[in-house]
Amino acid sequence: MSGYQIPSSMLAQAVEASRRRSFVLSPQRHHWVLTEYKVLLELCDLSEPEMRLAGLRFHPDWRLCNRDLYYDALSFQDLQGGVRAIEGMPESPRIRTLSWSPDGKFLAFSHNDELWLAEVATASARKLVGRLNQVNGTVNFRWLRDSSGMLAQVVPFNQGPAPAAPGVPGSPVVQEHLGGRSPSRTFQDLLKNEHDEALFTHYLTSDLVRVELSGQSQVVLSGKLFSGFTISPDNRYILYSEILRPFSYQVPLGRFPLRTAVCDFSGQELEVVSELPLQESTPPDFDAVRPGRRYACWREDVPCTVVWLEARDGGDPRQPAEIRDALMQKAVGEEARVFLEVAGRIESLTFGDEDLAIVQEGWWKTRNRRVWRVFPGTGERELLFEYSSEDDYVNPGRPITQLDDQGRQRLIRSGDSVYLVGPGASAEGERPFLDRFDLKSKTSERVFQSAAPFYDYPTGLLDPEAKHILIQRESQTRPPNLVLWHDSQARELTQIEPAVPMLTRVGKELIRYKRSDGVELTGTLYLPPDYDGSALPALLWAYPSEYKSAARAGQLRDSPFRYIHPSWGGPLFFALLGYAVLDDPSFPVVGEGEEEPNDTYVKQLLDDAGAAIDELVRRGVGDRERMAIGGHSYGAFTAANLLAHSRLFKAAICRSGAYNRTLTPFGFQSEERVYWQARETYQAMSPFHVADQIQDAVLLIHGAEDSNSGTFPLQSERFYQALKGLGARARLCILPLEDHGYRARESVLHCLWEMEQWLERHLGA
Repeated sequence: MSGYQIPSSMLAQAVEASRRRSFVLSPQRHHWVLTEYKVLLELCDLSEPEMRLAGLRFHPDWRLCNRDLYYDALSFQDLQGGVRAIEGMPESPRIRTLSWSPDGKFLAFSHNDELWLAEVATASARKLVGRLNQVNGTVNFRWLRDSSGMLAQVVPFNQGPAPAAPGVPGSPVVQEHLGGRSPSRTFQDLLKNEHDEALFTHYLTSDLVRVELSGQSQVVLSGKLFSGFTISPDNRYILYSEILRPFSYQVPLGRFPLRTAVCDFSGQELEVVSELPLQESTPPDFDAVRPGRRYACWREDVPCTVVWLEARDGGDPRQPAEIRDALMQKAVGEEARVFLEVAGRIESLTFGDEDLAIVQEGWWKTRNRRVWRVFPGTGERELLFEYSSEDDYVNPGRPITQLDDQGRQRLIRSGDSVYLVGPGASAEGERPFLDRFDLKSKTSERVFQSAAPFYDYPTGLLDPEAKHILIQRESQTRPPNLVLWHDSQARELTQIEPAVPMLTRVGKELIRYKRSDGVELTGTLYLPPDYDGSALPALLWAYPSEYKSAARAGQLRDSPFRYIHPSWGGPLFFALLGYAVLDDPSFPVVGEGEEEPNDTYVKQLLDDAGAAIDELVRRGVGDRERMAIGGHSYGAFTAANLLAHSRLFKAAICRSGAYNRTLTPFGFQSEERVYWQARETYQAMSPFHVADQIQDAVLLIHGAEDSNSGTFPLQSERFYQALKGLGARARLCILPLEDHGYRARESVLHCLWEMEQWLERHLGA
């Protein structure tokens, strides 16, 4: 066999037909843009030139990541239901970023490296400026608050060619560490030498220009390595960050020195907000943060005040401290002062007005979360909620914000109440809700909640009293559509139909069962169209999760009424071929109290898998002698471990996984401890170390250019060598040009072919 293969016609047709339509609401919620895109690229797209520097991958000419999916069609629609095609669109659109003007009259979008503008009134589009610089992956154009134009990050007009590589190396590459602990996870695509540094500087250097709606532009700041920029609510100042030297060969650009400052629209610098040094050493703990002033942004409720976070414990959660994080603020031209201090890490902040801001703090180690109401004028605060981040049944939801008439993102407020929206997890399944929360009494009134047979998620309010609610509605057989809810009546505003109608005939059921120790488990069971009730070969597609509470691990976090999204990356398509498919079965790994979840990882994995198999057999849908386990990334690691420690499955499919944890010694997934603190755990969790115990068939698939931290292609290559050397049945497929997730149509079809052949050979449909 040579060349790329194609799976059976039913799978191939499902993949080829996979196309998505969705909508992006305008700030006023009165109209929206309908988008369309293909879920796959072509292999030739991945064959384009690609630079890999400081953790980035990008096309050197277009200055963007050419692996990203893109929209290829846009149209406007409003509450009256009329759809208008946009005239004057670029030929063969490749649109990656969309942004509504604050007044909702215009839609800006990027096409390749060009900035375009579409006007709602005329439904017409035109190019504004070319040579956008999107190398660092951040938002590279932003609307002025009065909708009169934009700031855009562009390649300098007179920039010369990229530095040429030296014909002969000028010096060896030397690194030295003079002591002191400097832990770091296993990053890829890092800078390697002085030439890489020169290329990094060349490609990230940009000008920040003001672009009028007419297309005229004027340089505001020039020749900087921008990390990001935003505009003050009063439209007078720019808050920007730039990357500085020294660069690092150990960590990606997110840890390079960073300078944040405020300037006006003439480019005159007014003050420096922060200067962060190079950070090559970070504690592996998940509550660890960068020391110094971090995450600077504008307060949305006042004209020109910058807020930022400061770690009072130096960013190290192992240091004792009563106060961990401080939220600081500083109006332009004034002194800095404390806005709020908390005992955990500040996770989010939302502004309303002078007497209202909502701040959420959390602490990973304990999973504790608190939500505060803060009075910005006085600095006083009140506790609104306290709960475990693992406890989805009591999650109160998140506050809803909306752009006001001055382009400021603020809390929607109705008197003394704000609105909260959440997924509404419960023992009956998720039922998204909209609550009106009274800030004085601290009580909630349910305004709306999803009910069978739909999965309805509130996406916006058309009035402060929530009499007209925009809802995203989906069902088992219908993809998400926009619905207007008023007086308990729903009016459908969009008509998005299933892209792959054949999948709507697949049977879907959200099932519940128990582990041997009583932990509640769930999974989504898919059965073939016209299922006849017989026991089928079964494919379980798993991905474990870590918890500190067994009770919370068993909570139901899905809905039986959600649409079956046709994603090739999951196992759904195999129900079309006659398999019983159990997608995302609960694989909780629990460590209560002082015990860490991974200390009993293998045992709990076996209990999880055994319970799932028992339930499929009990229901009569699965044949115990024809079971396969599969997964992607950490799910692949799980599948390999199950074959290494049991004979529950006849075959495994392991995509883009890691199998030797000693190669990720400074933590992985939710493991905070480094290898030398938990040597036995790292070794016990590594299927590579017990490859001699594997007696069943293992299919390994990996992208040749995997950039994910920890899942180097070497992981699959060495695991395959071990299996081969030990006499196991194994197959290794390396997909050229592919990253951690596969993008090209040819690669995806071949991947499905490999999976189909493997299951047929070892299970039989």
